[in-house]
Amino acid sequence: MDNQNLRAFLLVAETGSFSGAAAKLHLTQPAVSKRVALLEDELDAALFDRIGRNVTLTEAGEALLPHAKAVEQQLEAAVQSVRDLSGETQGQLRLATSHHIGLHRLPPVLSTFSNEYPQVHIDIDFMDSEQAYELIHQGKAELAVVTLSPQAESNVVSIPVWQDPLDFMIARDHPLLTRVNAPSLQAMSEYPAILPGLNTYTGQIIKSLFDSHELELQVSMATNYLETIRMLASVGLGWTILPRSMRDATLARLEVQEINIERTLGLVYHEGRSLSRAARAFINAVRARGDDLTASQRPTSP
Repeated sequence: MDNQNLRAFLLVAETGSFSGAAAKLHLTQPAVSKRVALLEDELDAALFDRIGRNVTLTEAGEALLPHAKAVEQQLEAAVQSVRDLSGETQGQLRLATSHHIGLHRLPPVLSTFSNEYPQVHIDIDFMDSEQAYELIHQGKAELAVVTLSPQAESNVVSIPVWQDPLDFMIARDHPLLTRVNAPSLQAMSEYPAILPGLNTYTGQIIKSLFDSHELELQVSMATNYLETIRMLASVGLGWTILPRSMRDATLARLEVQEINIERTLGLVYHEGRSLSRAARAFINAVRARGDDLTASQRPTSP
């Protein structure tokens, strides 16, 4: 079975179109269609239903998909294993990270790493932490630097790197500032909030806090872009909870009675994946700039 035909099949399944797969493969659409047709002939089964502009997997396609993904991952691992025999840290590193971490945590890591390992090409995808976990599960990214899930995720190795304190923040002319010096969580629940989506890991931490006190959140707006949340809160549209490092002159910090919350940022990878030398070197670089939360897990040699 030709792996190029399998690759074309996987990308059509992923993008939902032959043109999308062609763009990723830098081929023409007819060339991709031919590769899929050759695979269908070999298997004597249709892999896609083509109805108008819609392309969906057939029952045979659904059956083939997990095996095709496994074959692709094994081929990538084989290539990396041979490269690693040279003793040099080189090749491509597929990295997923959140926008916030990419802006506020990774720049010095990337600068140091790129200077030390110039032969490593880092392919960075920016996305929500939850999406990054999904890429790790699917084997589409080797490493992710993200907000760690509040609950353990099966088949995923998590390495805590930074503790990220979260603060209640509010516009400097908001009425809550004049109510009391340290408002209660009950008082906060009486005013609208602008928060990350409650389906995000950060949102889950916040919701869990209010649920544990049997209080409801009045969420007037929700977005997963923390910089946007900061702007909306700064113009008085609601209070918010953001990483302490994001507070600027437009926002005041509220010390809510007996409440301290934080999230953990770190590295994740699939437990079944053999990490490349580049990935192990990058883990070292991240840990070197971390809070030493895993003193028993020292960096491994690249």
